[in-house]
Amino acid sequence: MINNVQRPALSRRKLLTGAAAGGAAVATSMILPRTAAYAETPTQVPGVPTVVDTSHAAPEVARLFGSYFRDKSAADVEATMAHFAKSPCTYIDAILGWPSYTWQSVHDVFAQYMPTWPAGAKSYPTRIIGDSTSAVVFFTNTPGLFGPSELRTIGVVNFQYGKIARWVDYWDGRHYGIANLDAVKLPDDQFPPDFKESTVGETAAPRLKRVVAELAAALRAGDAAHAAALFAPDASLTDLVSHVQVVGPRSIASFLGNAGSQLPFAGPSTAVRHVVGSIAGGGYEWTATGQVPRGVNAIELDPWGKITNLMSFWDGARASDDRLLHIAAAALEH
Repeated sequence: MINNVQRPALSRRKLLTGAAAGGAAVATSMILPRTAAYAETPTQVPGVPTVVDTSHAAPEVARLFGSYFRDKSAADVEATMAHFAKSPCTYIDAILGWPSYTWQSVHDVFAQYMPTWPAGAKSYPTRIIGDSTSAVVFFTNTPGLFGPSELRTIGVVNFQYGKIARWVDYWDGRHYGIANLDAVKLPDDQFPPDFKESTVGETAAPRLKRVVAELAAALRAGDAAHAAALFAPDASLTDLVSHVQVVGPRSIASFLGNAGSQLPFAGPSTAVRHVVGSIAGGGYEWTATGQVPRGVNAIELDPWGKITNLMSFWDGARASDDRLLHIAAAALEH
């Protein structure tokens, strides 16, 4: 029998909580607009006005990164190193080829550079995707921290018991300056063959791993239509190196089809190295043969597991001007 008494309207959060048994609500609650609790998460570095996008970050990982970048910007070696696990501990710069495989070697790098940092230099996050198990973090190093140019970077991070166990940085050598890059990077034959993902294992959320596996398979097969079908209706795909953004599955399919194997994260030689993140998103490191052998794709997901935002980052210094122009031209629609 239907009760005709009018019931009070449920709040959005109560509706989501009540729907948890249906399975979708758990994912949805992870990516709600920030509430007061989220807004109080200390993610901003003192003196940096940039608002950090934590819309796809669990509060605990936002707190962890906020504390880490606060101590790093303060050039406090010991406080910074307190965020790293004693073992395992890996930090690799995937563009320079610089590996650190122990806590002490990471400590030595910071101990070498931090005393030389100019007054007012900062390292700060701009976007965080994932949770306190694993995440990707977009961050900026201002000029003077590691060379004369600023560095805009995506870090792929695994945590164990609240400590950083593995961190791999990806950035664009063209933005840094090719001459600056060539002066400090290792020769290709000296790059680390192992990025130590085996030391932390694959702990990303199963939903994210399924999306990554299906997307990577479609890109590997050159199936642009299948890849685009994994995106939400108003999703965007951004190649940060060629400065191209396309919006909506139709434009994404067109771009992927036109760009073809010019995109280093697509084609038969590509493979997934490592996945990090939560049900709200994260990213995956990829490998390939050819001029651009590695990079990262950051991914944000909606409550139904559709991609709402994909941002690709790799070393543009390894690609010719013609290749970048081909990628940019692939976004043109006719």
